[in-house]
Amino acid sequence: MADDSFPARPAIAASQLIQLRRLFTALLPANPFYTKKISQAGVPATVASLHEFSETFPFTTKQEIDEDQRAHPPYGTNLTFPLDRYTRFHQTSGTTGAPLRWLDTPESWSWMVESWTGIFRAANVTASDRVFFAFSFGPFIGFWLAYEAAQQIGCLCIPAGGLGSAARLRVLIDNGATILCCTPTYALRLAEVAAEEKIDLRDTRVKTIVVAGEPGGSIPALRVRLEKLWGGARVFDHHGMTETGPVTHECPDQPGVLHVLEPAYFAEVIDPASGKPVESGQKGELVLTTLGRIGSPLLRYRTGDLVKRGTRNAERGSPCTCSRHTLTLEGGILGRVDDMIVVRGVNIFPGAVEDIMRVCGDVAEYRVMVSHAHALTELSVQIEPVPGCADSLALASRLERAFQDAFTLRVPVKPVPPGTLPRFEMKAKRWLNQS
Repeated sequence: MADDSFPARPAIAASQLIQLRRLFTALLPANPFYTKKISQAGVPATVASLHEFSETFPFTTKQEIDEDQRAHPPYGTNLTFPLDRYTRFHQTSGTTGAPLRWLDTPESWSWMVESWTGIFRAANVTASDRVFFAFSFGPFIGFWLAYEAAQQIGCLCIPAGGLGSAARLRVLIDNGATILCCTPTYALRLAEVAAEEKIDLRDTRVKTIVVAGEPGGSIPALRVRLEKLWGGARVFDHHGMTETGPVTHECPDQPGVLHVLEPAYFAEVIDPASGKPVESGQKGELVLTTLGRIGSPLLRYRTGDLVKRGTRNAERGSPCTCSRHTLTLEGGILGRVDDMIVVRGVNIFPGAVEDIMRVCGDVAEYRVMVSHAHALTELSVQIEPVPGCADSLALASRLERAFQDAFTLRVPVKPVPPGTLPRFEMKAKRWLNQS
């Protein structure tokens, strides 16, 4: 049955166009970065249609923003207002280069908080919930927005910055938290510590784990493992970026499918090589225009996120089973366009390796070594088996066969003693390049 609370495609597109025109009016000539970019590109300073915008306006890249901030430190020229209008500072994690700094006005921040309330609503979070934030409140945007959105909904918000994992578990249990916010990797780590501390997570009140920061929330095998470890709590995926704010949330009806938060964003999926749009069902790079972040906007920003454009609800298709008409991304965020490596002619993304690890089971943690010492790139893997694994060598052999079946490649797998490999609170860094 259709749900009238979700706007149809024509209404979404009309709202996007209105917001985009309003954004252009605010930017020109106030924002030096985009005023110069529009002038140099020779494109119209007005927006006739969404189609014309996507056909004529140039992409914005992370490299451009980085070069601008280096040339005009510390914040660059992509600021629409004087500095005294800005009240929020964040920076990227720097996993793919130097960190980018981002400032927000109260208005832009409120716009992003509103998007996060939409994520919580989709996850069925209400004022009666107690939300536990298992991360350190540092300069990364992380769950800062989620914290304020949960407050706005009326939830009891429980911060856990500055605590070790065992202490966090005690606070989570003592306060009867019902919602856990963290990365997929850290949800695994908390479960590992719970086992060490003889804590049965089935006795907690956690009903939903809202994850972000890594592709793992939409990897079926990892979801199943997390939900089993946490006594049946649902894993609810979401993704966002410091540069853009919260972008997607999981479909309430279809785990592993993400809905883009439209009309907060004008979203495109392009072929990374040609820059042309891809058809429904095809993979490509997600491109975003932030329609309401006027203080520090991005127009046609190449996120670097590899996604698969959904087949159910392209611009003129039928609504999703959850009644939403927004763009869907099947399989969530599949990886980073620049994370792909080629091993003997085979394209390999970290998410595919993660899937093999979780399907195989019995792996507490792992690390992938990428060697460029010889003429050809080679992969090898270290694994730390879970406590109680009966035969670590048999596990390694099982994984080697799985790699052979998936990639037609021989990937050596070596077990290492417990506690050898690092654990992660935020984004995991499991891939190590070796010369």
